[in-house]
Amino acid sequence: MKKQRKHYPPLEKVAILKRHLLDKEPISKLCDELGLEPKVFYRVSRRIRVERDRKLEEARKQLQIRRQKAA
Repeated sequence: MKKQRKHYPPLEKVAILKRHLLDKEPISKLCDELGLEPKVFYRVSRRIRVERDRKLEEARKQLQIRRQKAA
C-alpha cells in the first residue's frame, strides 16, 4: 500500500522555510522531523522565492507608475 502524501497549507510551508533561514535549522533535521524528502523542501523553497520575487517586481512597477503620474 502506498504511503499517503502530506499536504501543508501555504502558511505552514513559509513557517518551515523560516525555521531553516532564520533559526538556522539544517534541512536534514527539518526533513527528518516532518517526513519530507529534501527535494520536496527545495522545490517548495524555490516556488516561494519565485512568487516573492514576482510580487516584489509587480510592486516596483506599480510604484514607478504612481511616481510617473505624480510628476
